[in-house]
Amino acid sequence: MKPNQENGQEGTIPLGRVTLQGELIIPTGAKGIVLFAHGSGSSHHSPRNQQVARTLRQAGLGTLLFDLLTAEEEELDMRTRHLRFDIELLAGRLGDATAWIACRSETKHLHIGYFGSSTGAAAALVAAAKLGEKISAVVSRGGRPDLAGPALPEVKAATLLMVGERDTAVIGLNEQAFAKLRCPKELKIIPRATHLFEEPGTLEEVARLATEWFDRKLQR
Repeated sequence: MKPNQENGQEGTIPLGRVTLQGELIIPTGAKGIVLFAHGSGSSHHSPRNQQVARTLRQAGLGTLLFDLLTAEEEELDMRTRHLRFDIELLAGRLGDATAWIACRSETKHLHIGYFGSSTGAAAALVAAAKLGEKISAVVSRGGRPDLAGPALPEVKAATLLMVGERDTAVIGLNEQAFAKLRCPKELKIIPRATHLFEEPGTLEEVARLATEWFDRKLQR
């Protein structure tokens, strides 16, 4: 895959035994890069993640949006719904993608952050716990960080959890996970927002807060 400076174009990411589809865009003079871990039943075409990614790029951050599962695995998961909850598998794929980014000449110098949603947030935290200082920041949007379980106290990356004000069940799960984190951390409740942040202005607020977080934390 060649990084695209302007219009996002599809490419493949070879990760050992599997090849995944993704989109790598590096703005000129990028000061960091954010890898996206999408949620249950989604893909790197997720309009919500794409919107956040555009905001990050406008702030001078590179983005990698990619599918955590192969096409065959996605088809299986649509029937069984079990792979989307295989956090170790998803975290492993994210870790492999991180290694791939770290080996590329145009990205190996960039500080790395993760943006996770739904079960992808748990995968991001598990991967960050395993990779330690290699990951500078994690942001979760409507995520299930509780599914990261025993990895939570091991996370070193500065972590921002964002949940919709009307997503009451997920707020509780985020509060439980937040209490177990030992890294620099913040929990933001987005006013008026439900789980998918479909209310006017709520996703824009997520993108703004995520951009500010990564802009600060990927400088260290």
